[in-house]
Amino acid sequence: MSVADSKPNLSHLQVSELVKRLFGLTPSQIHPLPSYDDQNFHLVVSEGSEYVLKVMNSADSQNPTLLELQTHAMTFLHQRGIPAQTVLPTTSGQVMSLEDIDCGFGRQKYLVRLLTYLPGTTIAKVPSSPQILYEAGKMAAKMDALLQEMEHPQLQVLQREKFIWSLSNIPLLEPYVPLMDGDPVQQVIKSVIQQYKTCVQPKLGSFRKCINHGDFNDHNILVQPDDSATYKISGILDFGDMSSGYYVYELAIAIMYMMIENPTPLDVGRAVLAGWESVLPLNEAERDALYLLVLCRFCQSLVLARHAVAQQPENEDYLMITAKTGIRHLFRLWELGKEEVERRWFQSAAQYPGKE
Repeated sequence: MSVADSKPNLSHLQVSELVKRLFGLTPSQIHPLPSYDDQNFHLVVSEGSEYVLKVMNSADSQNPTLLELQTHAMTFLHQRGIPAQTVLPTTSGQVMSLEDIDCGFGRQKYLVRLLTYLPGTTIAKVPSSPQILYEAGKMAAKMDALLQEMEHPQLQVLQREKFIWSLSNIPLLEPYVPLMDGDPVQQVIKSVIQQYKTCVQPKLGSFRKCINHGDFNDHNILVQPDDSATYKISGILDFGDMSSGYYVYELAIAIMYMMIENPTPLDVGRAVLAGWESVLPLNEAERDALYLLVLCRFCQSLVLARHAVAQQPENEDYLMITAKTGIRHLFRLWELGKEEVERRWFQSAAQYPGKE
């Protein structure tokens, strides 16, 4: 089944009826939210509260154990002071409901959850500063350190051995690289994949294992102004890419996405790294792999966005958000080379004024 066929497409009337039946609530406002392959809505209900309705695509809805584990992780983090969403149970006490719905291309089954609505603005929409980048790095490290303490009888489902968004699975991009035919960035992507095989894969045993959020990007982090004219993180969204991995993966993902909208992208790494290392200092193997892992995440984003657009051309604007500037950043990092980029990140991070 293609992504286009598995992505839900509920009407506002279907949403309203679903929320009334499952949760006993009456939506007074329904606002669509962007999503890669699911369908999300911001709801204002007449009872006075705000929620996010998440309708999972029909392919992922076939794995309810994974979704239940993601929901468990969000509650686990929320209880320990991390601003993650929590679930509102159905009137029958379930954290999710598998619904048989016709979205215009035949009846399919979709997992439905209602989550708390977190206030704030995405990091992508506020002026970037070393302070908020430092806070992002620090939050990512705190989150992963806590997730490593989480217990659940089904943790093994997070192995996700063929999950193409995992930084453990960069070679799985190779069948999709021909989608970049005619694009000058294709050769860089091929070279990065090859370097991953020779320089990163043999050293995975030296990285410290953890559970990754996996998509710590500038549209999944909410911030609010605090009392000192700076910003504080008020929400972490979308645990759909959560998987077993390594601490350095989360850091690489965070650096890559914080670069996207930044006017001085090459300076991003030092602030995010300083925040991260205030919680979890990297070991030598992790430090050595960080540059290449950031390049790998750019390659994942560019190749898989091109693949998704081929299947969902009507969703191109959202799917290509990262790719539009990502190509430029990937070229620049590649041209500068590992030694120069590491000098900017690591030497600067060591002297970072916000470092604790």
